[in-house]
Amino acid sequence: MVARDQPAAPTVLQFPEPPGRKIRRRIWVGVAVVLVLVAGAIGVLVFSPLLAVKTISVQGTGLVPAGKIDELLAPLAGKPLPQIAESDVRSLLAGVPAVADVKVEARPPSELAVRITERVPVALLKAGKRYALVDEEGRQLASVKSRQAAKLPLINAAKAKKDPDVFRTITAVLGALPPKVLARLDHASANSVDSVQLQLKDGTSVLWGNAEQRELKAKVLEALLKADPEVPVQVFDVSTPTRPVTR
Repeated sequence: MVARDQPAAPTVLQFPEPPGRKIRRRIWVGVAVVLVLVAGAIGVLVFSPLLAVKTISVQGTGLVPAGKIDELLAPLAGKPLPQIAESDVRSLLAGVPAVADVKVEARPPSELAVRITERVPVALLKAGKRYALVDEEGRQLASVKSRQAAKLPLINAAKAKKDPDVFRTITAVLGALPPKVLARLDHASANSVDSVQLQLKDGTSVLWGNAEQRELKAKVLEALLKADPEVPVQVFDVSTPTRPVTR
């Protein structure tokens, strides 16, 4: 039997790859490699003990003892800085009434800086043998041993407990006063939300009225206190701030 030659396999022509496609492929490979390296670096930083918190510096405290803040923030020690969010610090300090706001800054390699903004006390409230510092919302912020420790007016504690609305009206009024005026007050009282009365240390009375227009009333009172009247004033009536009366 005569063997016959098998037909030759068809020849497949290999065309060179377009230069543009080769460049794009190299670019994508390069980008993928960079992303992998960046992800790895981030992972190392986030969990690395090299960035563990060793020092927590706190600024802005006056009402709250520094030791108390240090104690509350102690759980953050040893935790890597990238893992600590501002919300974590806020949560740890949420139970401190005097803390109004918190700002956090990471300072590599191992310091966490915490800046605290405290609420401003506007009055004193007798609490047993001590005096509570209260803010304009009636919130008790801290306590001091003596009345002389803070140049703030005194509010009757018994009346404050009896009528919280009247108490908050008084503190709202005091919160509108400039610090220099506040320091001149001896005490503040009211029988109702419409009858707030302030007493200066020199015995002069201020008839304030309710908490409405308190910013305007505060400006009027400040101006009256700066004036030099020919006749001594016993009463400042700013209940109608557009028509103040002195007598």
